[in-house]
Amino acid sequence: MMEFVAEKTFEKINSTLHPFLKGEYEMCIFRNCDFSGCDLSGTKFIECRFSDCNFSNVKTSDTILRDAAFDNCKMIGVMFNACSSFGFGASFSNCNLSHSSFFQKKIKGTIFKNNKLHEVDFTECDLTGSVFENCDFQDANFEKTILEKADLRTSYNYFINPEINRIKKAKFSLSGISGLLYQYDIEIDRHS
Repeated sequence: MMEFVAEKTFEKINSTLHPFLKGEYEMCIFRNCDFSGCDLSGTKFIECRFSDCNFSNVKTSDTILRDAAFDNCKMIGVMFNACSSFGFGASFSNCNLSHSSFFQKKIKGTIFKNNKLHEVDFTECDLTGSVFENCDFQDANFEKTILEKADLRTSYNYFINPEINRIKKAKFSLSGISGLLYQYDIEIDRHS
């Protein structure tokens, strides 16, 4: 039987020292917790808030994230594509999500704010209406990605090929246009 915990605050949990109890967590707050390398498979996090936590390389098979909020978290190498798709919903603020994967995830309307998204895989992901505020997309992969109505105006270092991605009504800044034209090997003079 899985543990059920509601409206509890957890601080400084270290799963490398003590195993994290799998279960269902509703409206819980997690602060300064280290889940790195932890197996969170099958665990449910519903309306939970995570602040200053380390989720690097966690196992996420059938993990449920429903209305979860991550702030200032280290989330390197997280396979969000392995999470349960049922009701998947999360927001990310001031997080490092580098080397993570959202492959084929439907995450419409997701808020990404001030995140490091280096080498993140967004292949075949549905990001319709998502907002990327001040995000660094260095070497992130966009292929057959739906970015319709997404807002990337303040983000940078992205390379998105409009021929293989859906970008209708997406918002980009003038300074980010080169990230949409890179595949044509043209030179853009930023000073004229």
